[in-house]
Amino acid sequence: MANPASRIPRLMSVTAKTWITPNMIRVTCAADWIKTMEDGIEGAHFKLFMPKAGQTPDAFQRQLEDGPRPDVRTYTIRFIRVDEGEIDIDFVDHGDSGPASAWARRCEPGDVAAFAGPGPVKIKEFHADTYVVAADMSAIPVAAATLEAMPRDAKGTAFFEITSQDDRQEIDAPEGIDLNWLVHPDPSAPLTRSIDRIGQMPAFHGTVQTCIAGESGMIKALREEIVNRRGVPKGDAYISGYWKIGLIEDEHQQVKRAEAAG
Repeated sequence: MANPASRIPRLMSVTAKTWITPNMIRVTCAADWIKTMEDGIEGAHFKLFMPKAGQTPDAFQRQLEDGPRPDVRTYTIRFIRVDEGEIDIDFVDHGDSGPASAWARRCEPGDVAAFAGPGPVKIKEFHADTYVVAADMSAIPVAAATLEAMPRDAKGTAFFEITSQDDRQEIDAPEGIDLNWLVHPDPSAPLTRSIDRIGQMPAFHGTVQTCIAGESGMIKALREEIVNRRGVPKGDAYISGYWKIGLIEDEHQQVKRAEAAG
């Protein structure tokens, strides 16, 4: 059965691809409908629908309309250029084991994907005395976009757990934000460096806002530290699990819904 037209994901074409670091691929996609989107929505999430290897654009469009649902994953708008009708999407290079990484590795200019969304920007207003940011590789796009949207006089600390020193990125963060790049070479092992560093920070004073995202084990520990132990109000604490070691995205989303319901 066909989806309602308003809900059919919108096609976009790949215009460029590059490995911006050894373990991060940036894919640029373009479409005329992007020119109608709101500017300044870097950091918003969306659903990315990907064709199978060798699938033609027409066959992919028919599958979007009639089913079954193609491979789909949640991603972040890293940059949007509304006037040019372009968005940039950053992918962690996991090899060919997952559909999104495999698609990002094989896609070439002229290939297509589809977009549904976007969701809201995670932090719309900045009013803190201090900001605390933490992310693993999967969440660098939302953390970087948040840092770049902050007032230029913002102060705080950011922690990024990356696979290698060469995975550092250029981020246009305010000068008052201390950027810390922490090497975590084994993505299949629990992330602990951000947990340890934030746990060692002095007591918070004044208003604190956070942008923390990544593997759910890290998120659970940092939510306990930030909200329960340090008392940051939930409304000022964006803390979100993006994935869980050993689970694919659909399984992780089921776990998140069950936890929220409980």
